[in-house]
Amino acid sequence: MSDSETSRQRRKWHERLRVTLWTLIVPPTAWAAHFLFSYLWAAISCAKTDSFAKFPVLFLAGTLMALIVILVSGWIAWHQERTPGDPPPHQDSTEIDRLRFLAKATLLLAGLSFVGVVFTALPVIFIGDCR
Repeated sequence: MSDSETSRQRRKWHERLRVTLWTLIVPPTAWAAHFLFSYLWAAISCAKTDSFAKFPVLFLAGTLMALIVILVSGWIAWHQERTPGDPPPHQDSTEIDRLRFLAKATLLLAGLSFVGVVFTALPVIFIGDCR
C-alpha cells in the first residue's frame, strides 16, 4: 500500500462511522457520568477534609475525560452532518436525510453536554471549602 492510500484511509476514518440513536446518547451520558463523578468526588473530599484539594488531579482528569468524549462525539457528528444531500425540507426520508438529522441532533446535544460539564466543574474552581 502506498503512502497516499494509507493517508487517505487514515483521513477518512470518521466517514466509516455512522451516527445512530446509540451515538446520540453518548454526550448526555458522559455529562451524567461526570455529574455523578463530581458529586461523589466532592462527598469523599469533604468527608476526608473540610475543603477540596489544592489541585484536584482526580477531578481534573475526570472532567477532561468527559470533555474529550463529548468533543470526539461532536466532531464525528459535525462531519456526518456535513454529508452532501438534498437541501431542506426533507420530504423523501432518505438514508442520508436520517443520518444528517441524527448527526445534527448529536452535535447539538454535544454542545449542551459540553456546557453542562463545564458548569458542573465550576464549583470546584470557585468554592474552596465544603461549608
